[in-house]
Amino acid sequence: MSKQPPNLPSPDDLANLIEGKDVPSTLSEKNQVDRHFGMRIGRDGTWYYLGTPIKRLPLVKLFSTVLRRDDKGDFWLVTPVERGRIDVDDAPFVAVRLTVEGEGQDTRLTFWTNLDEEIVAGAKHPIRVQIDPETEEPTPYIHVRDNLEALIARSVFYDLAEMAEEATVGNGIELRVWSGGNMFCLGNAGPGD
Repeated sequence: MSKQPPNLPSPDDLANLIEGKDVPSTLSEKNQVDRHFGMRIGRDGTWYYLGTPIKRLPLVKLFSTVLRRDDKGDFWLVTPVERGRIDVDDAPFVAVRLTVEGEGQDTRLTFWTNLDEEIVAGAKHPIRVQIDPETEEPTPYIHVRDNLEALIARSVFYDLAEMAEEATVGNGIELRVWSGGNMFCLGNAGPGD
């Protein structure tokens, strides 16, 4: 990894903070609160420390347990001793796999994130699709927890679109999927007949 700047906790120091282990005294000083931790989560879900990918999956999973997003949209790692800002390119997680059980309104859509977290779409975990106003390209997400979402990987979104039902809405056709008794709109499929 890159050389660590002074007063910036290393990933191992952060892990120790989260787990309640002994840490260097400089990390527990009051003036160390609310700073940037030198971390970034790429659009593909890769976690970086000072520009270098963190390759230890158990460490990334541990960091994800203390990840928070405030009402302004800023992302933080919040440990028992301090909190630090991190950058997130899009969403902090990526839904990389999907299983489908049942049919129609009884369908159950289960997603797995890049960090092996299982999420069943429903009232507590809605699917939303954001449409880019310039390109009209859809960007799909599923709510994970608190204020955090997972970007649904393109291949998984294609699977969703393939199983979607068509419904006429106004002069257009809308693509919809069901999960946990809830209907989610994936976007418009074009003009109706």
